[in-house]
Amino acid sequence: MATATTTVTTEPTGTHLTLVTPNGSRRFHAVWLRDNAQDPDTRAPGNGQRLITLRDIPAQIRIACAAIQEGQLEVEFAPEGKTVSFDLDWLDANAYDQTPPSARGWTGEGIQTWDSGLMSDVPTGDFAALSQSPEALCDWLELVTRYGFGKVVNGPVEAGALFKVVDLFGYVRDTNYGKHFDVRTEVNPTNLAFTGLGLQAHTDNPYRDPVPSIQVLYCLESSAAGGENMVVDGFAAALRLREENEAYFDVLAEHCARFEYAGEDGVCLTSRRPMIELAPDGELVGIRFNNRSLAAVTDVPFDKMADYYAAYRRLGEIIDDEAMEVTFRLEPGESFVLDNTRVLHARKGYSGEGTRWFQGCYADKDGLRSTHDAMRRSGLLEAAE
Repeated sequence: MATATTTVTTEPTGTHLTLVTPNGSRRFHAVWLRDNAQDPDTRAPGNGQRLITLRDIPAQIRIACAAIQEGQLEVEFAPEGKTVSFDLDWLDANAYDQTPPSARGWTGEGIQTWDSGLMSDVPTGDFAALSQSPEALCDWLELVTRYGFGKVVNGPVEAGALFKVVDLFGYVRDTNYGKHFDVRTEVNPTNLAFTGLGLQAHTDNPYRDPVPSIQVLYCLESSAAGGENMVVDGFAAALRLREENEAYFDVLAEHCARFEYAGEDGVCLTSRRPMIELAPDGELVGIRFNNRSLAAVTDVPFDKMADYYAAYRRLGEIIDDEAMEVTFRLEPGESFVLDNTRVLHARKGYSGEGTRWFQGCYADKDGLRSTHDAMRRSGLLEAAE
């Protein structure tokens, strides 16, 4: 923000002020500014956490005066008589006076949707480099955040190596499957994942609440014919559905599906969430799609049920379209990490001859995002680029 050409005016009653910059004008309420003050009486210097509650701020808080001083916005609040300085770049980055999105289904900053065109440029990191170079790790995490998945190659070929992948960015989430699960052919399996059948692209564990937001699959043996891994961008699929038929998009976003898993003694997992999940302001934040785990749909009105199933069918057809998929084969020591709230995964069928052994585990996206964002704030991403 160019401070030399930045001006400030205060609304006569003091309820808000307006900053005018070369990039336009932004209004800020008095209560918002006071609540977000960065002075040591309001925020702990060590961790930035707020030291006051909203009730500590007078309900009739107003701006007594405001001025630009030495590249800072100086604001005096009444009736407190307290003066606080605000960094102009921080205000610009956190401005909220802007036109809200008009369309439902917009994606957040840093998200890039994709289709099969990404096949030749799958986000990939070398295990040794990711383990030893913060710059390489930061760069790879940036790609995983942008596309929702990423491969890791040249890892150790040993049971439990997937935990070393998770250690790069977060923590393993324990479930009824344990800290990890083995994926290979079994007799009388408790889950279809443990057969040689091909699987439709799906998100894992939609019956959990909250759903595991990161999944890791690690290859230890892969001599069976077939079994290629496949990923589909669920956000891209949902947006394609919206472009084709907005009513279909809306019915899947406005009504909950029910998901259930009770394949083991003592386990009965259920959840109630829409297949297309939107934030209140219309941001596309999640996809839950798993035909194997869908329970009876009971939360759709009778007069919309036919449309719901038509929309569900069409979304499945889009997901199954080869133009949407990125396919790759994992060799021993290779793995991939995916955002299970966005990216669907599948595998092609494989033969009963040879061996195929994968280990999988779950983690949470907050750990990955924390590692990535902390590195960005430290400047590692700029160094990597």
